[in-house]
Order: sequence, then C-alpha cells, then structure tokens
Amino acid sequence: MSAPLDLLTPDLTISRIVTGLWQVADMERDGTPLDLERASSALLEYARAGYDTFDMADHYGSAELITGRFLARAAAGEPVGAGRPTVLTKWCPTPGPMTSAVVRAGVERSRQRLDVEAIDLLQFHWWSFEHPGYLDAMQELAQLRREGLIRQIGVTNFDTAHLRVLVKNGIEVVTNQVCFSLLDRRAALDMSAFCLENGIRLLAYGTLGGGLISERWLGREEPGAADIGDWSQMKYKRFVDAIGGWDALQSILRALERVGRRHGVSVPNVATRWVLEHPAVAGVIVGARLGEREHRADNLSIFSFELDAADHALIDEALAQSSMLRGDCGDEYRRAPFLTASGDLSDHLRALPKAFVASSSTVRPSRQWVSSASSWEQICGYSRAVRIGDRILVSGTTATDGAGRIVCPGDPAGQTVFILDKIAASLAALGAGLEDVVRTRVYVRDADQWEPVARIHGRYFADIRPANTLLEISRLVGDYAVEIEAEAIVEPN
Repeated sequence: MSAPLDLLTPDLTISRIVTGLWQVADMERDGTPLDLERASSALLEYARAGYDTFDMADHYGSAELITGRFLARAAAGEPVGAGRPTVLTKWCPTPGPMTSAVVRAGVERSRQRLDVEAIDLLQFHWWSFEHPGYLDAMQELAQLRREGLIRQIGVTNFDTAHLRVLVKNGIEVVTNQVCFSLLDRRAALDMSAFCLENGIRLLAYGTLGGGLISERWLGREEPGAADIGDWSQMKYKRFVDAIGGWDALQSILRALERVGRRHGVSVPNVATRWVLEHPAVAGVIVGARLGEREHRADNLSIFSFELDAADHALIDEALAQSSMLRGDCGDEYRRAPFLTASGDLSDHLRALPKAFVASSSTVRPSRQWVSSASSWEQICGYSRAVRIGDRILVSGTTATDGAGRIVCPGDPAGQTVFILDKIAASLAALGAGLEDVVRTRVYVRDADQWEPVARIHGRYFADIRPANTLLEISRLVGDYAVEIEAEAIVEPN
C-alpha cells in the first residue's frame, strides 16, 4: 500500500503524505553535514515504501544536496517505486530589491544543488510584507516558470490578506504551505475559504506538533526544557502554551486516543486524518530524521479509516477546552507572540533591510522625510511621510508598486493591504510602527465597498485602535479604489 496521490495540476502530482526534510538542519546543527550516500539511501527507502514526494528549503542544511544525490541514483536505475519522485523546495531570500538577476540566482542555486532541469514546485517565503519586493519576486518566478525552470509556484506562510494580493494581481499560485494541526487551527478559517474559492491547495506542516501529538506524551507530566529533544519540539511546545498549556494538550490527546481505539489506529493517525479531511488540504508534511527513526508503516494507517460524526464530537469537545491561536497563518514569524523554535524574532525583523530610507529636509534639517521614489513626489513637491519631533504625518497612500502600476486593480481589500504595508514601511523608516498611529483617514471611491476595506483595516489596527474616518470620494486621482493617510506620535519607551 502506498500513500494516495493528489493531482495539484496536470503536471504536478504529490503524495498526500509528503516527507519533510527540515530535520536535516537540526541534525546538522553541530556543523557536521550528513553523509550524502547514507542520507540519500534513506530517501530511496521512503520512495520504495510509496512516499515519493519530498519537501525541503534552501536553508535546511544539506537537504537539497541529499535530494540531488537521491535523484541521481534514481536516474541511474536504482528502484524508487512506481512513480517519478516529486521535489518541492523553498526559496527564502532576505527582503530587498528583487531584480531578475537576484531571483534567477536564487532559483539556479536550488536547481543546481538538486541537479534537475526543472523544480517541480518552487515555494516562496517572504519575511516582511512591509517590503513590497515580494510582488517583484513573484513576477520574476512566473517568468522562470514560462522558461521551464520551474513547473509550478507556491508560497509558504503567507497570510490570507497577502495571498489575496498575489491572486488579485494576476499571479498564479498553486499552493500555500502553512502550519495546520489540532494545536493550530487558523488555516481552517479565512485561509481555507479563500483557497477553495481560488483553486489554491494547502500543504500542512506541524500536523503532529513536533511529535507532541502522540501516545508518548499522553498522561505524562509537562516536560522541562531539558526534556525537549529538538528544534521542532521546542517550537510546538510554544504552541501548546499559547492554546492553554499542558492540560489543554492532554485533553486533546485523550480524545485522540479514544478515537484511535475505535478504529484501531494511533494518536498521530487520528490527528493527521483530521487535517487531511479538510477540503483545502492537498497533503500533510511529516518530518523525517534520516537514518534515525521513521514511521512509514504506521502512517499508511491514516488511509484505513475515516472520521465520523462521533469522532468529530469527541475531538470538538476536547478542542473547546483550548484557545484558538490569534491572527492568521504565518503571523508567528512576523509578530508577537513569536511561536518559533528560537522564540522572539523582533531583532531579526528589525535587522532586515527597510523598504524606504529617511533623509533630512534641506529646508528644515530638524525634519526627516521619506520618499518612495515616485516621480509624482518630485513633480508635486511632497514626501511619502514627514517626521517633526515626535509626530509623523503620512501622505495619502495608494496601492502603487515601484514601477508605477496599480496593485490589485479593482479589488479594494487587496489595495488596502498593500497601502497599509506601505504606510508601515514609511513609519519604520522614521523610527516608528503601526502601534504609534493615532489617526487614519480612509477614502473610498464606492461607499458600498466599505466593509472589505474596514475588515483589512481592522486586521492591522484591532489592538491599536487609532481614531478613524472613512469617506466616499467621488473621484480619486487615477483608477484607484482606496487611498489612506495616517498620523502617528512616537512616545518614549
């Protein structure tokens, strides 16, 4: 028996259980790379057992090199099972100008390490949406797809709002890889609805909470730091703490154990099945520690049963004793609380290159201003934002990219996302953030479109609560649906 397949596109089929190689980085954290022959032999064993889809990234240690060796051995005639292995990798650049040369170099590095003519699925991760370079990068990836260097394009850890920006800007995305489990159910909400509406499939990781969702932890006392064995468990212990703590996890495990006994399967089988039965999910990514331990035989039991109404009632009762994580998919990498293995990422995010750079006024040196390099700023004599003492004024801002094109034409919600990111980038260049905003003014062309605009505004400002005014303007300059201006006051820490 092999894991069932999912046809994502006519030229891309994946196993519904994808073998994830993120643990390679953890296994190599002492600086010693894994032996390519031994590690690639482990991949051959997975493929022969029917697990012929592998997920990795450019920063997962030597995962791409291991997979490249595995593919070379398969091409040389070593048996790999019934089908051609499918390779999914990720490109995770530092935000900055995403020129054709930069994007091509990133893709070529992975392509050469994998030694393939075309990468089956290139997944793009972007650290900070305040930097608009992700749109340029996606346009360049689309060009490489047209050239045949990439078969399909996906993204990782995009929230619903920014996935919307891509789709409404005409960029074809086939997958979004996000955390999705009984500990983290955010993807079942707006994300799933948007993906089903737009033909995008979810690749779910973290399904077993780094191994915390298993019989091993049922009935055990809460582990201390010394009992957490690897980066993955360090990360998902933070998720457990965020949803209600060790007691909440124990309630979930007890429910899964009861369901598992009904069907003669394991706790991980039930937890994985719960995710796979969500209609937007194409596959789950199960991590592998190559050469150390594997659960291939047990994982096949996932497809031996289905969850019925009684099963869901037991699970729902347990989930009711835990809290939903706040926010949307990917927020754990971009805002507090940072639910990552390394914890707080604030310093990392502050160190990323800024989208804009502040300079001093030539007329009033005490003033600082920000330019977004728009030709109209020079023609009309204005700045994107100005700081005077502790006060920052941000000009009326539209969804215009660096090339002067309208982002998300005809889509007020998508334009609002891009505008608020640009406002956040302007504030960051002047030493402030959205949390310093005290007033926003929103101008819409059509008052009937107020709600999608307001909901996006609410996602950004729900905890900040600035004063706000929304006005219908009969004619915005240019073919824009929304324009927003903001005021901020930077208070001393």
